Amino acid sequence: MEKNNFSYLLLALLILLFGIPLADDLEILSGRVVRVFLISGMLVIGVWSLKESGRFFLIGMAFVIAGVLLNVLAINSQSTVFMLGSFVSLFGFLSVAIACTLKQVVVGAEVSVNRLVGAVCVYLLLGTMWAVAYTVLDLLAPGSFQGFSSLDNFGWDSEWLYFSFVTMTTLGYGDITPVSATARFLAYSQAVFGQFYVAVLVAGLVSVYISKRQSEIKD
Repeated sequence: MEKNNFSYLLLALLILLFGIPLADDLEILSGRVVRVFLISGMLVIGVWSLKESGRFFLIGMAFVIAGVLLNVLAINSQSTVFMLGSFVSLFGFLSVAIACTLKQVVVGAEVSVNRLVGAVCVYLLLGTMWAVAYTVLDLLAPGSFQGFSSLDNFGWDSEWLYFSFVTMTTLGYGDITPVSATARFLAYSQAVFGQFYVAVLVAGLVSVYISKRQSEIKD
């Protein structure tokens, strides 16, 4: 596996997580066009991190191609069906990326910087995946959340990313509130999973990495 393969995935996620809020605030071009462009860019750059992963790369590439095409069709036709299809493709790619990354992060005795970057990527991927789930739920069942003020009625924007990561960190400002039973289930499951992930996996990797460095210094 390429030594710094997770740097591509981290770059793609940062482009998405920083780009969408900036595009919303600056009102660059059309909000829909920018979001589709950023999502498609994340898919293309992100799949490059899987290029040495065999079947993961092939499955990820299939989701990327489908996602980009459906994104283009959705923005041109403003069809909810195409938009949902693009979210399914994005969700599929995120799932593949998480599975591939966890396989490298969890398995193995050597703790490297790339492995730690991979652990960070999984956390960001989980937050993005839940943001997609919230978006799809709101499209299928409007009114599942209170306090959400979408910039338009088509697709997602930075508020879903904001709500997802605020929930996962259990920060809970309370400005956006899950109302339906399904929305509440997604919210509390994300909070539990996010805290469990940080406590068990990331903390463990950092601890092993520090211990290894201290051992090398003593030797």
